[in-house]
Amino acid sequence: MSLDPATNPESGSSSLAQPEKRTAPAPALDEAAEARSGEIEQFVSFKLGAEEYAVTIMAIREIKGWSETTRLPNTPEYLRGVLNLRGIIVPVFDLRCRFGMGITDTTSSHVIIIVSVNERTVGLLVDAVSDILSVDKDEIKAAPETGSAIDDAFLRGLVARGERMVALIDVDILFNNQVLTAVDSEMSGGR
Repeated sequence: MSLDPATNPESGSSSLAQPEKRTAPAPALDEAAEARSGEIEQFVSFKLGAEEYAVTIMAIREIKGWSETTRLPNTPEYLRGVLNLRGIIVPVFDLRCRFGMGITDTTSSHVIIIVSVNERTVGLLVDAVSDILSVDKDEIKAAPETGSAIDDAFLRGLVARGERMVALIDVDILFNNQVLTAVDSEMSGGR
């Protein structure tokens, strides 16, 4: 058996080329996983009656059980009042009322979702928190136009989960600066 000096490290010849460095091939990436990377968003879903809605998990600061709020005079019906959350005065909005479903008759099973909206902290009164949803952006379907500019504006879209449809809410639009400025004005006594 003859050995090729170019591949025989024991030949001792100084004119031989260095052995070729070999690297392991990079593992093949799942193309579908690569295509989805960075496109998954998580939402927390909640119930209002028989309807299910969700907000991005990135806006949520905490979820707490219902506690009584202090009602403010001359505020919209959907502004349930304010609560003191570790020294921060937080307006609490009744989403059932905000969505035209009537005022929530609160019980100890109701929940307040504390969210960050336009650099403000607000509470969302809901019936119950349901689930955490991981949603591929391709799964979000446009909400059908209902003819109500207010409703259409704050819906990011719809996502199907089995037999149920979940409406994705854009809280930054639902509680825009105009709404929060009006609340601030009322909280400070209209000054």
